[in-house]
Amino acid sequence: MTTTVAHVPLLSVSPSAEFHIEGEIGRRLKAVTEQWILPAPEANPAMLAMFRERNRKPYRRMTPWHGEFAGKYLTHSAQILRLTGDGRLRSHLEQFVKDMCACQGSDGYLGCWPQDTQLTNHAHCGQNWDTWSHYHAMLGLMLWNEVSGDNEALSAAGKIADLLCDIYLDKKAPRLVETGETEMNLAPIHSLCLLYRKTGAPRYLALSRQILGEFAAQDAEGKPLAGDYLQAPVAGKEFYETPKPRWESLHPIMGMLELYYLTGDDPCRQAFEALWWSMLKGDRHNNGGFTSGEKATGNPYDTGAIETCCTVAWMAMSVEMLRLTGAALVADELELSMLNSGLGMISPSGRWVTYNTPMDGVREASAHTIVFQARAGSSELNCCSVNGPRSLGLLCEWALMNDPEGLALNYYGPGTMTTLLPSGNSVTIKQETDYPRTPIIELTISTTLAETFTLAVRIPGWSKKTSLQLNGEELNHVKSGGYLRIAREWKTGDTIRIEMDFQLQFWRNPNSNVSIYRGPVLLAYDARFNDGDYSSDNVPRLAEPSLKLLPKWTKVPSDNPLILLEGTDEHGHAVRYCDFASAGATGNYYQSWVPVRFPCPEVEFSRENPRRSAGVSGL
Repeated sequence: MTTTVAHVPLLSVSPSAEFHIEGEIGRRLKAVTEQWILPAPEANPAMLAMFRERNRKPYRRMTPWHGEFAGKYLTHSAQILRLTGDGRLRSHLEQFVKDMCACQGSDGYLGCWPQDTQLTNHAHCGQNWDTWSHYHAMLGLMLWNEVSGDNEALSAAGKIADLLCDIYLDKKAPRLVETGETEMNLAPIHSLCLLYRKTGAPRYLALSRQILGEFAAQDAEGKPLAGDYLQAPVAGKEFYETPKPRWESLHPIMGMLELYYLTGDDPCRQAFEALWWSMLKGDRHNNGGFTSGEKATGNPYDTGAIETCCTVAWMAMSVEMLRLTGAALVADELELSMLNSGLGMISPSGRWVTYNTPMDGVREASAHTIVFQARAGSSELNCCSVNGPRSLGLLCEWALMNDPEGLALNYYGPGTMTTLLPSGNSVTIKQETDYPRTPIIELTISTTLAETFTLAVRIPGWSKKTSLQLNGEELNHVKSGGYLRIAREWKTGDTIRIEMDFQLQFWRNPNSNVSIYRGPVLLAYDARFNDGDYSSDNVPRLAEPSLKLLPKWTKVPSDNPLILLEGTDEHGHAVRYCDFASAGATGNYYQSWVPVRFPCPEVEFSRENPRRSAGVSGL
């Protein structure tokens, strides 16, 4: 059953889209599938056993968020299936979801806590995040339903929603906001809205509205119980100034936006947009990662840990911002995060992810840094291991989107994408390119039938001089930081040639070190491609603001960076920089804030220039 919505986003996810992603992103999708998704449940059988055995003593020793693992795992797996269409993965997930649903209680409970603490968010060990875990279970089950048509999964999500309503809807005590850990446990507002859209069940919308009203709740002493996500940003507060500036808050914030679509409550939209811009200004780092020490600080230079889960949540929220606004700048941000922090957080083998992907430092597997989450039967499971691959999986939602007048192309990279227009006509866009290593992208359009529609082509904000040819003819008025909207009758054989501007851009931090960007890629110094010791004291100063692209690294073929560039340091010696995603892959120190000899002004954040990139002055 579908519902009538008060408002619709400007761009929408294309449910019919099919992908064949090649290049490094395609290789990573295959690696993650083979090395992580397929073996994970068998290698970590407690992922579901903790559900089956929840009432058996002695109780398992768990962290408050252990129940999230299966839902997060299913979420990224379903998204990656959309991108790959891998038949083995589909069969694997069919069995996983069947086993997961078999763990659901007759009352709808699908968690890991014993009977007397279920969905109270309290446990024998103290606080737990049970409604948070059920939010992730609902999200994963709904995404699986969308990609597979499995109505049993949708029914299981509905049973969870019904149980939440039975416990909390229109009850004077306890209110959900009073059960603690509210930045996590109010997250079901998001999944309830999504499920209401699918089913039209009024109580799901009613509980969502009730949770929205609890955002500003206070205790008896007037202290905030929740994040005040609606009133605080509308009143002009930055995200880091709100009561709950942790990364988990992004999930209830996304629910607030869904309520705007369903109800037309415009302050929900205003608050969402204000929060996204605040996060971009103060807490999106140079590598596209988000938060410092798991929370917003208002300082993008803060060296606190950049947790994998935080960046994934930022990317998910950015997909929603892109849908809402149709702003190409947001797609620029998604590209920045995916190609840098997103790839950097995942081992090139696909086997593990980081907990922290720092701007400068070393990359360690999450199994090293948050090993306290490992348990017998789930030695590889932690909050980040089950979430990191979603940085790739989210691509299925933003690569090629539906536009009111046609299609919006956001992702550039080798491969093909096929989707259906409202008429039912099939459109395929083939990309031949080595982007982002090289700046030229050749697009070939194929259609079942010739049809007039608009193809909105993203022109990144960093590409100041972009050349675009349609069927060999140069198009004028190509502006950076938006979409070039081409309305015409499209037919098989039409071509578009795009040449981006890869002129180096720079962002200076308060310590006068600089981040260097080449197109969407952040560069980093890694001593393994240079002479000298592996230490932060041995990073040379770049003498001039110019670098040349080198052939693929051949000294150690198995250790190829995606991009390697060379310049000259202040002593006339060669200095090399690789792409951020490849830096530190062998476990050594790397640095993305690098010293330079030439002047580079510090540029204030602006909505037109969110990367704070600047031209070089004084030369």
